[in-house]
Amino acid sequence: MKAIELNHIAIHVLDIQKSVAFYRDTMNLPQLDRPAFDFPGAWFQLGERQELHLIGDRTLPVHSHHRGGHFALEVDSLDEWEAHLDKHHATRLSRKIRPDGALQTFVQDPDGHWIELCMPPK
Repeated sequence: MKAIELNHIAIHVLDIQKSVAFYRDTMNLPQLDRPAFDFPGAWFQLGERQELHLIGDRTLPVHSHHRGGHFALEVDSLDEWEAHLDKHHATRLSRKIRPDGALQTFVQDPDGHWIELCMPPK
């Protein structure tokens, strides 16, 4: 018996349309078809097989922090991503270099969820 891999991340959002625009346009994630649940939401592709599930009608506060509750996406070019995020006026932190040499920046979605964009050490 074993866990095979991460399947999806689910986060609550206040405004589905605003969040869809952010994850589609700013985060450049492909949107997926979603089953006809009886609550609002949207699904996006993360990498090869993982997904991000947005669940609408958030009523509780978001508790996210770049050092705590966040999720991370490995990217191909942090330079290009930072330029793209700045073009979209996204809220993000300055680039950091981890002690192991990995590069990272953090961007915040419309609800306050933090997303790490990182490149592994060379």
